[in-house]
Amino acid sequence: MPGRIARILPDITGLDKRFDYLVPADMADRIVVGSLVRIDLHGRRVGGWVMSIHGVGETLVEAASLKEVAKFSGCGPTAELIDLAEWAGVRWAAARQRPFLVTASPPRMVPGLPEARRTALRPGPCSPATAELLASGGGLLRLPPRADLLPAVLAAVRHGPALVVVPAQDDVALIAARLRRANVAVAIVPGEWAQAAGGVDVVIGTRSAAWAPCAEMACALVIDEHDEALQEERAPTWHARDVVAERCRRAGVPCVLISPVPTVTAIEWYARDGVVHPPRARERSGWPTVAVVDRRDEEPWRRSLVTSALIERLRDPERRVLCVSNITGRARVLACRSCQALVRCEVCDAAVGLTDERRLVCKRCGTDRPAVCQACGAAAFANLRPGVTRLREELEAAAGRPVAQLTAADDRPPDPHIDVVVGTEAVLHRSGPADVVVFLEFDSEMLAPRFRAAEQSLALLVRAGRLAPEVVVQTFVPDHPVLQAAVRGDPDIVAAIERDRRLRLGLPPYGALALLSGTGADEVVAELIGHDGGIEVGEIDGHGSSRYLVRSADWMTLGAALNAAERPTGSRVRIEVDPARV
Repeated sequence: MPGRIARILPDITGLDKRFDYLVPADMADRIVVGSLVRIDLHGRRVGGWVMSIHGVGETLVEAASLKEVAKFSGCGPTAELIDLAEWAGVRWAAARQRPFLVTASPPRMVPGLPEARRTALRPGPCSPATAELLASGGGLLRLPPRADLLPAVLAAVRHGPALVVVPAQDDVALIAARLRRANVAVAIVPGEWAQAAGGVDVVIGTRSAAWAPCAEMACALVIDEHDEALQEERAPTWHARDVVAERCRRAGVPCVLISPVPTVTAIEWYARDGVVHPPRARERSGWPTVAVVDRRDEEPWRRSLVTSALIERLRDPERRVLCVSNITGRARVLACRSCQALVRCEVCDAAVGLTDERRLVCKRCGTDRPAVCQACGAAAFANLRPGVTRLREELEAAAGRPVAQLTAADDRPPDPHIDVVVGTEAVLHRSGPADVVVFLEFDSEMLAPRFRAAEQSLALLVRAGRLAPEVVVQTFVPDHPVLQAAVRGDPDIVAAIERDRRLRLGLPPYGALALLSGTGADEVVAELIGHDGGIEVGEIDGHGSSRYLVRSADWMTLGAALNAAERPTGSRVRIEVDPARV
C-alpha cells in the first residue's frame, strides 16, 4: 500500500475544498507539495494542486477508502509559494486561494525542470546604492524618472539569483535584452517558467512575476513600486510590491523597491532607515523640464484649452507633441464665476462636485457644504469639461497640421506620421517618444476625490517625463505641491503632505480599506456591522447599486473579517482590498 496521502485543491472555479488522495508508488518520487496533478472528482477528471502531503495514519481518513491520484501533470508552485498564497488569501480577503495558485503555476505543463543556467559573471557598472541596500537587508531607493535602471539590476545580479518585477512588458523585454547582451542568464516569466524554476541569474516579468519561481532566490527588486499596473485589477486585488516584500521576508533575503516617486505606503512600510536617493543636484538633473502654465488670469469657464504656450509648441514643425486630457471620466472641476477661484474641499483639498440639491460635496472625505464660494461668497459656478474630440479640432486649427486622437477605446495606435496626438492617459502608454508632453487640464487629476490623487498625478508626470525632455502643465493651481515637486524634482514635498493628511484621516497605510459592491454586498455588510474587531462600514454613492467602504486598523484584521462573513447563495460580491481609485 502506498505510504503517502496528498491533500489536493481542485482547479475548479468556486470550489475551495481540499480532498485526500493516495499517492501511487510509481508517482511517489515526483509528487511533492505544489505539484500539478489530475484526480477523479464526482465522476469527472480535473486538475489540481498538491497542497500538503501526509503519511498514512497522519489523517483521520482511512487509506483504504481513498482514490489514487490519477496522473502527475507537471511541476507547480513551490511549497513556499503555497504558504504565501494562504497569507495572501487573508491579506486581500480572498475566500479562495485558486487565483494566486493559477498565477504561480506555469502557463503550460512542465514535466521536469531543466538544469540550472547560472553564470559566475559580475557584470557592471552596478549601482553602489542598490548594492548597499542589498547588503544591509533591503529598503527603498529613489531614482529620478530618466535614470538608467540597469545598474540597479546588475547590482542584484552580483548579489545572487534575483527576482525582478517591472510594471510594463516593454520594459521587461528591454531590460532582459540588455542583460543577455551582458551574458547574464535571464528567464522572462511566465513564458520561461521552467527555466526560472531550474535556475538562472535573473527572473524578470511584470506583475505576475511576484508569484514566479526563482530557484535559490538571493534578492528581489520591484521597479516603479508606485505604478498602479503592479496591482491586480480583478479581485483579489493583490499588489506585487507587497507580495514580493512578504516573500522576501519569509525567505530571509533582501528586497529593494525602486521608484522616482515612492508611495507613502512604501516609505512607511519598507524604508526603515529612510529613503535612499542620489545627491539633490544629480537627482534633479534626471527629471524633465516642467513648465507650468498659469491660467488664473484667464476666464476659467472658457471652453478652449489652447493657450499661447501650447500654440508655440504646436506650430513648431520639428516637435512631436503629445497632448493629454483625462477630463472624460474623472472629477468635476468647478470654478467660481465671480472670482475665478477653483472650488475645493476645505478639509482635504480635493475638487468638489455640485449636487442637484445645490450642495458642494467632496467624494474623497465626504464633507458637505452649501454651494457658496469660500473666497468671495458667490453662488454661481462654471464646469470646466471640454471633450477630447472638440480638443482635437481646436488643436488642429491652432497647429496648422494634422492631429491624431487616441483614447483607451481605440484599437490601433495613432498614425506614426502624425506628430501631434491628443487623447486621454492612453497617449502616454501607446504613442512612443516625443519632444514635449502637454497636460491640457491637469487640475482634475491633482484635485480628484481619491485619497491617492496626489501620488497618481505625480506618477503621470513621471511617465510623461520618460517620453519627452519637456513637460508642460496647464493649471489654475500653479502652487499645488504636486507641481512644485515636479518642477524641483523633489518628491519629498508631496510625500510629507500626504503622510500628514492620511494620518489625520486614518487612510492607508495608517488604516486598511476595502470596497464592497455587487449582489450580496448588503448581506455581507450586515454581518460586518456587528463585528467586534474594530470594523467600520460606510455606504458610498453606488450609481444605482449598493457600494460600501469598509475600514479597519490593519489589513489582516480586515481580511479575516471579510473572509469570515458568510456570503449568500448566488451572491456576486466584489471585494477590492486597498482600492486604487477610491
